[in-house]
Amino acid sequence: MSKNPIILGIETSCDETAVSIIQDHESGIPKILSNIVSSQVDIHKEFGGVVPELAARSHVEKINLIAKKTLDESNMRLENISAVAATAGPGLMICLSVGLNFGKALASSLNVPFIGVNHLEGHALSPKLHTNINYPYLLLLISGGHSQFLSVNGLGKYKRLGTTIDDALGEAFDKTAKLLGIEFPGGPKLEKFAERGDSNKFDLPKPIISKGGCNLSFAGLKTAILRITKNIKTEQEKYDLAASFQKTIEEILSIKSKIAFDEFLKINSVKKKSFVVAGGVAANNGIRKKLIQTSNNNNFEVIFPNPKLCGDNAAMIAMVGMEMFKLKKFNNLDFPVTPRLPLDKNAAFLKGAGIKL
Repeated sequence: MSKNPIILGIETSCDETAVSIIQDHESGIPKILSNIVSSQVDIHKEFGGVVPELAARSHVEKINLIAKKTLDESNMRLENISAVAATAGPGLMICLSVGLNFGKALASSLNVPFIGVNHLEGHALSPKLHTNINYPYLLLLISGGHSQFLSVNGLGKYKRLGTTIDDALGEAFDKTAKLLGIEFPGGPKLEKFAERGDSNKFDLPKPIISKGGCNLSFAGLKTAILRITKNIKTEQEKYDLAASFQKTIEEILSIKSKIAFDEFLKINSVKKKSFVVAGGVAANNGIRKKLIQTSNNNNFEVIFPNPKLCGDNAAMIAMVGMEMFKLKKFNNLDFPVTPRLPLDKNAAFLKGAGIKL
């Protein structure tokens, strides 16, 4: 094992083609030598959402070019690479296959270890790209497809404390944005809409806010938005509804985080209480400000990844690869794509009709 291993990470779980190279460092915080993310927004814009077949085709067309660009930017040669890590799931199978197969072929040609990575674990460990953080810590993972509170006890060791029983938070943002006529991808743009509105204009529901522990629900909120938009007549009312939605989300996350703090401390004895908020929605400034306040009031230190590392990227995949490389946890080249890949494999599935909280 080299003194400072260099990991090449690949991410193609949905509509971002991403490749990154990171190098281990004595400080415990790796150096990001290159981290390139190629977006497909223009490809999917006219459809109002991601079309899997088009996303996969774009990955095939771009992956080799993005990998070469990453090597050039990092001033690294292929023979410098210690291991290749690629996302194996969760995500769209047709998209995951592109990056995973490219990673396997590259690792095989270089005769270096191959590491299949859980995309969600990438988000969970993303703070390690810029800060020294010790296990265990509480994680709020909020992205387009996932919303959950987890106790992160170590690499591959997760205990789910709460999850969404219906929509993910990023999905709720995207659907609300679409109802307000915001162009795809609307979720990240909704906050800008909200800045121009009155957050007290509409009284929106907070589903399961007083039950279900730190489980979350956003479907009822989405339905309320749908009902209200049918009667909206002015642009200002759209801004007001966006602002009301933003405020409601902030309040839901604040209340549920307080419950998660208690749940986390019931199972962990820690000197330093750390709260990581990661995933694409963690880049939302309003949510950041609210959760900073909530954490400070409850003696938790809140940690957010750099906004550029909140969305899907390959640096976080390389980060997991680095941790696994140090433990010599490698995978065979027949490692499968897994569209559904939870962090806590023992957690009950909590979606669909008949859920009891």
